[in-house]
Amino acid sequence: MTTLKTLKTIATRSQDTILQDAIGAAALIVMLFVGLHLPAFV
Repeated sequence: MTTLKTLKTIATRSQDTILQDAIGAAALIVMLFVGLHLPAFV
């Protein structure tokens, strides 16, 4: 139960920035995808 309580506390504290973090993670995934497929376009 301690782990779940800790995760809930972390989620509560970072509620203001969680959307920005998700957008940043999505941007990193897109950049990785484009970077790995870029040689196929050249």
